[in-house]
Amino acid sequence: MKPFTPVVIKNNNIMIKKDLQQTEYNEYFGRYLGKVSDNTELITGLENDKKMVIDFFSTVPKNKLEYRYELKKWSVKEVLQHIIDTERIFMYRLLRIARKDTTALAGFDQDIYIDPSQANNKKLETLIHEFTITRMYSLNLINSISDENLQNIGTASDSNVSARACAFILLGHSIWHIDIIKERYL
Repeated sequence: MKPFTPVVIKNNNIMIKKDLQQTEYNEYFGRYLGKVSDNTELITGLENDKKMVIDFFSTVPKNKLEYRYELKKWSVKEVLQHIIDTERIFMYRLLRIARKDTTALAGFDQDIYIDPSQANNKKLETLIHEFTITRMYSLNLINSISDENLQNIGTASDSNVSARACAFILLGHSIWHIDIIKERYL
């Protein structure tokens, strides 16, 4: 399948992680944001993160892809599916908040998403392709929104969150999970 090349419209300003205020996200997400350098620019960061995620999962030994370090923990493939699903949810939040939708957005139970995803029945190449397409969508979405509207604040999971924080959280989220895989799975 020939990869899709998106048309990217660049914003005038550059969003840097250190510009985020603590009032733009729930402190729970600080553990993910703490994994991202203060000088990380949003679009470049998402592009670099895409490469890092693909490179990392492409090098996981095949005999480890369905490995669980404990009975109730996710497999490596399920972790990648979780990264994909979380990105989809956070981009939905980003869109609604950037468009000034003031409806409070519900949280989600990440654990119930795993079994129906059937990640262990998918080939790694399929999951990587799914991640790639999802990230390209995210980049296009963010680039289609003004920097002003990326700073809009809404409510998700009973907490304030800005549209841009939704995107920056994803950067740290993938690093967080890859660090866990390196520590406990490989």
